[in-house]
Amino acid sequence: MKIAIGTDHSGVELKDKIISKFSEVEFDDVGTNDLESCDYPDYANRVGKKIQNKEVDLGIVICGTGMGISIAANKMKGIRAALCFNEYMAEMSRMHNDANVLAIGARVIEVDIAFAIIEKWLKTPFEGGRHQRRVDKINEIEDAQ
Repeated sequence: MKIAIGTDHSGVELKDKIISKFSEVEFDDVGTNDLESCDYPDYANRVGKKIQNKEVDLGIVICGTGMGISIAANKMKGIRAALCFNEYMAEMSRMHNDANVLAIGARVIEVDIAFAIIEKWLKTPFEGGRHQRRVDKINEIEDAQ
């Protein structure tokens, strides 16, 4: 499995810890890699494009709260970014929504909780069935824009 991971300046330390912790995952690190102020939409766009181009399977995006970067990612065609604060949200985002991007807030989630969220998100498959119908409807809304 290959995952694009991107963050603004607020999530650099968490991003680096995630890459170290999940060494069995192949990460495509799209930045940023320093603490100089930068704009989260740029990194949401980089991760989203990797998914759209089928260069990676999934994405993880990080900013201070996770809100801004998840909003930016969700503007992209085919991206279903889920901002998760606990394992249950992570599980449901994959199982019911087929989320292909996980958004995390570096300033609002402790590292161990972030790790648990990511682990649950990576291990949970999409359930399909009635949930596929709902994902299809999301895609129809997106296509109508």
